[in-house]
Amino acid sequence: MDVRHGPADPALLGALQFPEGTWVRGRSLRRGLPPGPRPDLGLYLAARRRRPTPFAPSWDAVWIAWPDFGTPADDQEAADAIVAAFERARAGERVEVACGGGAGRTGTVLTCMAMLAGVAPERALRWVRTHYRARAVETPGQRRWVERFAERVT
Repeated sequence: MDVRHGPADPALLGALQFPEGTWVRGRSLRRGLPPGPRPDLGLYLAARRRRPTPFAPSWDAVWIAWPDFGTPADDQEAADAIVAAFERARAGERVEVACGGGAGRTGTVLTCMAMLAGVAPERALRWVRTHYRARAVETPGQRRWVERFAERVT
């Protein structure tokens, strides 16, 4: 598994700890929900702005229209949702980010969150690929989206 975790992990199995201490779990929706406590918030990236059947979370869920291998349908909505989810995680809530495969779209969001955690924009993608998944952020469009996000928040 690409995610680094050990006995000091927070309640969400497989969560990633950013350098400033915030924990967020990235995962694939196709693999099902890991065991253990449920998230307080899920930020879900799907082709359409609604939950795919049969996944119906009982916790707060934000759905962003974001096609596979693409970028969000609404850049500002996605950026605002990423910032809000990260702030909830920073406040100690259990937050997860997920898309179909858990790599491209999820990796893009985690890269943006790494910048919010203080990782320099030019190092954020490398940090996520080292600590989450080597294939995080799969397309040139997703890389450009990360760069535009960095311009908004730095």
